[in-house]
Amino acid sequence: MAHRLRLVPDDLNIPFFRHRWPFFIWSALVLVATVVMVAINGMNFGIDFKGGTVIEVQMPGPADLAAMRSTVDGLGLGASELQTAGSDRDVLIRLEASEDQDEQRARVDQVKEALNAAFGEGIVYKRQEFVGPKVSGELLMNGVWAVLISVAGVLVYLWFRFEWQYGVGALAALIHDVSTGVGVYAFTGMEFNLTSIAALLMIVGYSLNDTVVIYDRVRENLRRYKAMPIEQLLDRSINETMARTLATSITTLLALLALFVLGGPVIRDFTVIMIVGVIVGIYSTIYIAAPVLYYLNLRASSPAPAKAGPATAKG
Repeated sequence: MAHRLRLVPDDLNIPFFRHRWPFFIWSALVLVATVVMVAINGMNFGIDFKGGTVIEVQMPGPADLAAMRSTVDGLGLGASELQTAGSDRDVLIRLEASEDQDEQRARVDQVKEALNAAFGEGIVYKRQEFVGPKVSGELLMNGVWAVLISVAGVLVYLWFRFEWQYGVGALAALIHDVSTGVGVYAFTGMEFNLTSIAALLMIVGYSLNDTVVIYDRVRENLRRYKAMPIEQLLDRSINETMARTLATSITTLLALLALFVLGGPVIRDFTVIMIVGVIVGIYSTIYIAAPVLYYLNLRASSPAPAKAGPATAKG
């Protein structure tokens, strides 16, 4: 006889709401640390947002980064960065931005000539990208607006579909999740580029999906258990949807882990942020989005059950 795999027991009853304050404090500390880190150290903006030139090079054998860096720095082209890109033969070379595209192309030619002279003719130049400072500034602002507009759209959608308290709760969870993703970039020094904006938008979508599932169950239980205290009702709703939440999250995490291991360096940072986003999305739905409903007095805005009391004799 086949048995259905159960991720959680049917009678799961974890008192999430009772332990909310330690998680509130932890979330506040992470948010403050992120703001401080970004204010002090800033973000490691990639070429998309700060402009410049990127040259991807494949060397004939294992790359000697120290020798290559010395060769590029000796050209006097300004600030430059070199790092491996996956295999020990692939190297990314970043040069600082220039207002003149002709000058940028001349710099690339200088780098190629110097590397060919120093390391031989077997070098393969796989790609080169130019982004001017003006274009990079516009890309950064467009990315910020994309995130803000998506969050505003979520707030309006939930406001019309549910009640205003649900919209505020989902917005709080989204702000928490996006700021956590930005914090990961700030603390690890990973490059923040257009792909990073896509990762943050995907975090918004995933967080919203998980939040709406639980909010739907909260709304159903408000009609079903009219006299149940709101704290107990929120816990019940989270526990009832936990199997679905875990099934979705575990499936997504398995796919992301496969991408992290097999996808190569090009999408590795993107995958890391998505893994963090999935985990943080579950956390924020339980300890941010749901408790906000309690503090916004959701029960008071719902239809109150008729109170039946004992008959009182008159006369």
